[in-house]
Amino acid sequence: MLNVGKIEEGIVLDHIEAGKAMLIYHYLHLDREDYQVAIIKNARSNDMGRKDILKVECNPDSLNLDAVAFVDPGVTVNVIKGGEIVEKKKIAMAREIRGVLKCHNPRCISSIEQGLVHIFYLADAKNGIYRCRYCEEKHSYGERAKLFL
Repeated sequence: MLNVGKIEEGIVLDHIEAGKAMLIYHYLHLDREDYQVAIIKNARSNDMGRKDILKVECNPDSLNLDAVAFVDPGVTVNVIKGGEIVEKKKIAMAREIRGVLKCHNPRCISSIEQGLVHIFYLADAKNGIYRCRYCEEKHSYGERAKLFL
């Protein structure tokens, strides 16, 4: 049995579809931060068969959870304070995502203007399709791995 210690303050992302923890890790830019992170891949789950879990010791408000919903909207977020779960919530797909992905249209103003925040809106919730707020370029699930900022 694997034993990962508890965190005092931070978040635990549970019920991540197996194999998506590293993608979420990159979308949250955890590779650029100095947080303690535990990634558990292919953990046994009664409901899902296999799942990933991500534990991050940080200020819970410092992470853009819209990025998580973009990758896997079925994730459960457990907010930890004082070593205890103080809030547990399911993530839904955000209507608008800021600073998570970048538009791959070379003629889009967001590609030209360096300081412009990349903004996408949910165009089709059923199929998980987002569109660039500036040029309407479509971004769908299959493209997600290569589009994060």
